[in-house]
Amino acid sequence: MSTHYILGDKVRIYRRENSSVWQAQARLEGKKWRVSTKTDSLSQAKEFAEDWYFELRGKSRIGTLTPEKTFADAAKRFLLEYEALTNGERNPRYVKDHEARLNNHLLPYFGEKGLSTITAGMVQDYRVMRMTTEDPQKKVPSRSTLHHETVTLRQVMKTALRHGWISHLPDFSAPYRASGKIAHRAWFSPEEYKQLYTYTRERAKSAQGLNWQHAAEQLHDYVLFMANTGLRPDEANRLEYRDVTFEEDEETGERILLIEVRGKRGVGYCKSTTGAVFPFERLAKRNNPKLTDLVFPQDHKKQFNRALADCELKFDREGNRRSSYSLRHTYICLRLLEGADIYQIAKNCRTSVEMIEKHYAVHLKNTLDARAINVRRK
Repeated sequence: MSTHYILGDKVRIYRRENSSVWQAQARLEGKKWRVSTKTDSLSQAKEFAEDWYFELRGKSRIGTLTPEKTFADAAKRFLLEYEALTNGERNPRYVKDHEARLNNHLLPYFGEKGLSTITAGMVQDYRVMRMTTEDPQKKVPSRSTLHHETVTLRQVMKTALRHGWISHLPDFSAPYRASGKIAHRAWFSPEEYKQLYTYTRERAKSAQGLNWQHAAEQLHDYVLFMANTGLRPDEANRLEYRDVTFEEDEETGERILLIEVRGKRGVGYCKSTTGAVFPFERLAKRNNPKLTDLVFPQDHKKQFNRALADCELKFDREGNRRSSYSLRHTYICLRLLEGADIYQIAKNCRTSVEMIEKHYAVHLKNTLDARAINVRRK
């Protein structure tokens, strides 16, 4: 680290190893004060540091010298504002996730640092620290996890900017990163889906008269219901019997379900395929519920994971891990394979056409028109 002193060693000018910009540091009233000179010229940095130091001394004489706000101060203000201003607009869990990232990772690293000292270089140092470990038992975070931490960091710094505690935001973009490839979401092909529901059906039959019969039957109907409605797992967890009504499809005359969905996108509607009707009727007959009862009161995560392991379907051929969310992906892909309109699927699944084209339609062979591809000039 390059270091120079001016004004009789009262001000230290230094440059970090991964930065070309000079920083200035001084001590007044028993506290350290730091500031970025915003220049890579040593002569200009010295001039800036002198003016800055004399300004600090002037404020000290008249009693207006206040300590620089730290990252911890900005984080506290961010959480206070964010929870109040997004009440009802954001899922409470989303707000808690921000708080967890701050407490577990960001505050231990940035907490006591002055806001003006947090630079793009320091943000990159944080990424390197998170991605490297000598402990074989410690899991390196995924790119998605690191991205979410960067989002929380940016939100805190934006809060500081709004309150005038900093004059600009550092660059949060990740250097050296190539454009990421678009991987399709893990789903079940028609053959794999049949293998899965055949297994859960036979398992439910073999549980007759045993104490886990109810759980096995619930899991089987859960698989069929989810793969024929396209609901997200959190939407299914909130679903009550009063949210589901029977309806006759005008085009085919078949019975389907009209579902009022409450999830991360607010309230929306979903029309199921006819394959969801019998599982829902079995659920209602088995549980004899009130209208306000949950359709799936138990968490089927462990059961479902065990079924995937028994069927050797936990991972797809690209190594993507399957979960209950894969039933939603299966619904979308199967609808596309049947030739359904992509815009109607997006509306029914409460997502965007762009997301479906990016993560689902890109790998389905029936979305390619052979006549348009193999055209020949006369």
